[in-house]
Amino acid sequence: MVNNNQYAFSKEERLSWKRHIDLLFGKGQSFVAFPLRVIYLLLDEKKEVPVSVLVSVSKRKFKRAVKRNQIKRRVREAYRIQKHDLTEPLAEEKKTMFVAFLYIDKEVHSFSTIEKAMKKAIKILQSKYD
Repeated sequence: MVNNNQYAFSKEERLSWKRHIDLLFGKGQSFVAFPLRVIYLLLDEKKEVPVSVLVSVSKRKFKRAVKRNQIKRRVREAYRIQKHDLTEPLAEEKKTMFVAFLYIDKEVHSFSTIEKAMKKAIKILQSKYD
């Protein structure tokens, strides 16, 4: 039987504190897994969740909130399905990671394209803490 909690994306996993967001954008490193730009910061301290995530879509590139929300839903869903590959090893090592997924393209991509980019991004993030 599959553990449904493994695939949940709870409120605690969302990066929402301004202090944490400022720390991530101030000291974090980044790479691109097109159409996503990923900014991450690895911390040695243990928090209640191993990975805190922020998803952002530019208002300048997508004027309509409907499009921005559609892209954010696709990015969050792609992360939710594959997050256990990233969270389980971090939890074992008692480390925390802040991650921001920024959508950088000017066009709306299909879920499969975003999912491939997310797989690539998670693979790169895994190599950063090994």
